[in-house]
Amino acid sequence: MINERLELVRRLQEIGYIKTDEVKKAMETVPREEFLPASNRPYAYVDQPLPIGEGQTISAPHMVAMICEILSLEEGMKVLEIGTGFGYNAAVVAEVLGPTGHVYSIERIPSLAEIAKDNLKRTGYEDKVTVILGDGTRGYKENSPFDRIYGTASAPSVPEPLKSQLKVGGRLLIPVGERTYFQDLICILRKSEDEYEKKSIGGVAFVPMIGDHGWPEK
Repeated sequence: MINERLELVRRLQEIGYIKTDEVKKAMETVPREEFLPASNRPYAYVDQPLPIGEGQTISAPHMVAMICEILSLEEGMKVLEIGTGFGYNAAVVAEVLGPTGHVYSIERIPSLAEIAKDNLKRTGYEDKVTVILGDGTRGYKENSPFDRIYGTASAPSVPEPLKSQLKVGGRLLIPVGERTYFQDLICILRKSEDEYEKKSIGGVAFVPMIGDHGWPEK
């Protein structure tokens, strides 16, 4: 499927979702088909979200590219991801970060966390991504502060633990809004210990972020 992957990356670059060589290379390198249920692998390089079970989805490739570009990832950074899913987004971010960077990814659903670990091991990202089972809205204080934090699910408001676990100068990217649809992708820059700058990127649609500082489980 390498030709389909390269063609998708070419189109995303042409449209403007992919802006940097680092993100282009990462998207060309990580095999999205390896992070999908077998039934959806034929659609790996269609630019749309796909179901992965447990009511969750894998983000569309253009959204993964957008996340990487907006975060302005740099080699060697320490990054926190909220919502591992099957591990694809974390693998792309890890690829951009290079051999000295690391992604800590929190997943609340045990079955998805185990599948993600297997996927990351099989594709060679086991040493670059640490999957943690837990409530992502609490962050991961043990390894904070982080250079970058991002969420792959939407919260009713920005979880305070995530803000506090961000380095000064760091960026936090998270969808905020309704439980389903009608969300705003928010980018927060931590200017100092007490000052944050918030910017709206635009409308998105993500699954809800469940947890103490997110949405309650139904």
